[in-house]
Amino acid sequence: MIADHQGPRSGESPEQREDRNLGELLQELRVAGLGVQVLFGFLLSLPFTTRFDRLSGAQRDLYVACLLLSAVATALLLGPVAYHRLVFRRGLKEGLVRAASVMATAGLATVGLAVSAAVLLVTSYVTSNTAAAVITALVACMFGMLWFAFPLVRRREGGGESLARGPKAVSAPAWG
Repeated sequence: MIADHQGPRSGESPEQREDRNLGELLQELRVAGLGVQVLFGFLLSLPFTTRFDRLSGAQRDLYVACLLLSAVATALLLGPVAYHRLVFRRGLKEGLVRAASVMATAGLATVGLAVSAAVLLVTSYVTSNTAAAVITALVACMFGMLWFAFPLVRRREGGGESLARGPKAVSAPAWG
């Protein structure tokens, strides 16, 4: 998540850079954590509804997978907060940012899987299995492309900003 390869900003000390990286990462985790907590809460309440009994055995297994993926995502996205609390003011900020970035990236991947599994669960209940599979595949591809493929391609291209030059121009793809 935090990949600050541009070096310090003008006049920024290494300590200020670590503070900025940590602050940016914690803000990202606030946003992502809220989304997975809403999904997790919904999944926790689902078995207590009257229609839950109508799920097939496969749908119940899928429900359990969704629930577990949401729990793992919650742990990964909240892990950096607990880590921060335990190492606060101990001079371990650089290690904290690195570990938190790994946890956050793994947490986002797990959120994508949890949401995709939830989409499969709901669409398998209301549509045909084929439609459910196609819809879920499209949703999973969207997460993979937007959350991982696109940023990794931009990172490999060296995409980013230079304080002197501003953002690099992004050319539109040639479609024809």
